[in-house]
Amino acid sequence: MLIRRLFFLPLAYSLIALGGGLAQDVKKDEKKDDKKVEKKDEKKEEKKLPVPAITPTAANVAYGKLDRQVLDFWQAKSDKPTPLVFCIHGGGWQGGDKSGYYGGVKTFLDNGISVVTINYRLMKQANEQKVTPPVKAPLEDAARALQFVRSKAAEWNIDKKRIGATGGSAGGCSSLWLAFHDDMADPKSEDPIARESTRLYCAAVNGAQVSLDPKVVREWLPNYTYGAHAFGLKNLDEVEKEREKIAAWIKEYSPITHVTKDDPPIGLYYGGVKGAKVGEEHPDPTHSPILGVKLAEKLKEVGVDVVFHSNTDPNKELPTATAFLIAYLKK
Repeated sequence: MLIRRLFFLPLAYSLIALGGGLAQDVKKDEKKDDKKVEKKDEKKEEKKLPVPAITPTAANVAYGKLDRQVLDFWQAKSDKPTPLVFCIHGGGWQGGDKSGYYGGVKTFLDNGISVVTINYRLMKQANEQKVTPPVKAPLEDAARALQFVRSKAAEWNIDKKRIGATGGSAGGCSSLWLAFHDDMADPKSEDPIARESTRLYCAAVNGAQVSLDPKVVREWLPNYTYGAHAFGLKNLDEVEKEREKIAAWIKEYSPITHVTKDDPPIGLYYGGVKGAKVGEEHPDPTHSPILGVKLAEKLKEVGVDVVFHSNTDPNKELPTATAFLIAYLKK
């Protein structure tokens, strides 16, 4: 745009000498050209979403009425109903999209497992829609998307009983919330989708948050800072001050509070500090392996099948969330 201005200025001055009216027209044209350049620049700046290497069987399928309530589906080739991996992208519930799992689709399809990747309302949309608390939007969207997928079982050749969720960071937190939460199906609903189950066959997550209770997570990791936005608050100090008032929210939306002995098998995958111990300050507390350590303890305590993998305790048999999902969904 600057180059255009340098080009037009000498021309404009020459035309002023010939006549003011013509110079005025040139200035108007210059502004029009500048606007065209700005629009082109804006288009260049727009991020192009990755194109999946394998074309989805069904793309941008609406599971709700809102823009972010869409999903992509890939159908594995099979004469029998297939298991399915249900992918929930990360991004702190504030960013990201379903394309984050495009790269892993082929591995699952090659193993006879169908795939769904979902978008969901982020904090921005939740706050604009005055959802209270804001975290209700991404979590309940995930539940609704899961119910929608089950409602498509016959059409998409899916075994609705064998659905495993996966996600990283906040997507992992959402996956764990679904895995542990009581079934949210409403058998009396007039909406057939709402009558579908929200329970999972298994879940495997990477660097997932497991609790939104500041008192709990700060005891594990003193420099932990994540999660206040889930309740529309600025920081964890504010959450602690309001902790008694929002106790019901903290309990409802923290995965670990829903753990019971009837929960499905869980794979917990973490990187971070090697030899991590409770009570230490970590460079990345939001994804610290201590979160997985504490959840694994709780799961073992109640008798839930859990695989834990970290830099400290590597699992050689199932070293990745993908390996876990393939193994458990094909059992």
